[in-house]
Amino acid sequence: MLKENIKTSRKLKGLSQEELAIKLNVVRQTISKWEQGLSVPDSEMLISISEVLETPVSTLLGETIIESKIDDIKTISEKLEIINLQLSQKKISKRKTFHRLFILLCAVIVIISAILIALDSSYLDWNFNNPETAVVGTIMHAFEWLFVRVAPIILIGGILGIILTRKKI
Repeated sequence: MLKENIKTSRKLKGLSQEELAIKLNVVRQTISKWEQGLSVPDSEMLISISEVLETPVSTLLGETIIESKIDDIKTISEKLEIINLQLSQKKISKRKTFHRLFILLCAVIVIISAILIALDSSYLDWNFNNPETAVVGTIMHAFEWLFVRVAPIILIGGILGIILTRKKI
């Protein structure tokens, strides 16, 4: 029983005889002899084997360990289910973030438009002979000119973004 349990536990951990030997500080032939039943590890080595293979000593000394392919498939499917759930939650979170950003973008455009309407292009009445007001007036005029031409396109894109990222029922 011990020889089969060591071999099966080693394979379940995905270790070769050489890798297990390195972890236990023995030569590969020693592992081979244990698995063939030609020799038996002492009690201290048995404890080391159980720690490396993450298997209780009682299991190594007890009943035969049976490799279960069904359990492996079940474990893999459970892990895949968890990964799929995490990916879907990440996708939902990303969608919500974009949705909020589109709403914020539209709100900022509306607020800036309201401010520009309220100001009623006050820079047109400024004294452009004064260099300081001329520069500020020119900058405000350029901003308003650009904003009036670009904002409708951005607003339409933002509204489309809100529609496309809304929660699907």
